[in-house]
Amino acid sequence: MAPAQGQFSDHSDSADSKDKDAAEDPPVPAAFRSAVDALRSARLRPELEVETTRPPQRLAPHAYALEAAVVDGEDDLADGRLVLLHDPAGHDAWQGAFRLVTLVRAELEPEMAADPLLPEVCWSWLTGALDARGLSYGEAGGTVTRAGSHYFGALSARRPATQIEIRASWTPREGRGGVPDAAAHLMAWGDLLCQIAGLPPSDPTDAAVVSLPQRRGPQVS
Repeated sequence: MAPAQGQFSDHSDSADSKDKDAAEDPPVPAAFRSAVDALRSARLRPELEVETTRPPQRLAPHAYALEAAVVDGEDDLADGRLVLLHDPAGHDAWQGAFRLVTLVRAELEPEMAADPLLPEVCWSWLTGALDARGLSYGEAGGTVTRAGSHYFGALSARRPATQIEIRASWTPREGRGGVPDAAAHLMAWGDLLCQIAGLPPSDPTDAAVVSLPQRRGPQVS
């Protein structure tokens, strides 16, 4: 994956927002800037390749998104997307001013795919990754979807495949200055990606980590 080229995103719901003078755009809150800076400074396992991507435009006044893949040689074992949302006014459904939203997916080995408790296990991987790093969070919710593919005709030589997909969101508890520990949440999310990819767990204090690529100064749009 290419080096990250991050950007702040402050999107308006107005159809003609692109024609407005940039000075009319709302300022980027300091708490959001701090949370994004923390994401950029997070140290992740070396199997993870991470880059920024365009965030959704209408979920919150401010958003920042990352996508990642767990790579082994030329194979992507799992991939996912993590979005940090921020509404300075707070959000009743979130019970806070920040929200993390994720999609994680991977292809499973047949033995694991056949486990009837697989959805519960995958959800426990998410909550367990957050708990293992001592993170405080609330309003967690999501879905775990298992989809199977069987091949026929010209594709009949392929063996059946099963993909697991986790869609989830949770509210990171805010600390000093109303800023959540975004870096630790990102590291926990990386732990989840590696676990669903089938990699052995690593000690959260393991020094064999790499940093997210740094971007060249903030951009506000």
